[in-house]
Amino acid sequence: MSKISKFFKGGAPPKSRRGPTPQEALGRLRETEEMLTKKQEYLETRIERELALAKQHGTRNKRAALQALKRKKRYEKQLSQIDGTLSTIEFQREALENSHTNTEVFKNMSYAAQAMKKVHQNMDLDKIDELMQDITEQQDVAQEISEAISNRAEFANEFDEDELLAELEELEQEELDKTMTNVGLPSVPSTSLPSKPASSRKRVEDDNDMRQLAAWAS
Repeated sequence: MSKISKFFKGGAPPKSRRGPTPQEALGRLRETEEMLTKKQEYLETRIERELALAKQHGTRNKRAALQALKRKKRYEKQLSQIDGTLSTIEFQREALENSHTNTEVFKNMSYAAQAMKKVHQNMDLDKIDELMQDITEQQDVAQEISEAISNRAEFANEFDEDELLAELEELEQEELDKTMTNVGLPSVPSTSLPSKPASSRKRVEDDNDMRQLAAWAS
């Protein structure tokens, strides 16, 4: 069994087991990144230590100095491998995150498409066309009614205002002519004078009645 298989706990999971979710896979990748980052820090510390030992021994103990440098080279090689592994894991994590995002977007778009389909399933295009035609016809009828009412309401404008003003000027001119004609003439009394005072007629009638009464009594 390879080291990679051991690292991932026994290799590929059995077919009966469900596959990992994107969240689970992202969690594993982040754990791996964290572990490798700690390993980087450890190797960097060992490299500095081996370099210090090589300097300490120097030419006085060439064998110890060379051994220290060899260990330093191995640590640097491991550090370089870890750098490459981290780059690969980072790329895989970003790809998985993007895939997960795309999957969620697709699921939401599919959900919206199903909702639209459900909304439109009871709608008939022929009925919609008929409805729009009915609406258009009713709008035309309403427009005709509005125009008819508006025409009836404009009866006050059927006379020419200029003609009316001309007629008014003629009437004013006639009144002015009458006034000029009557200037300087004495006014004529509106009632006729009585030919005889009413009191005189009354006295005559009373005298005749008295004479008739006296003749009858004798």
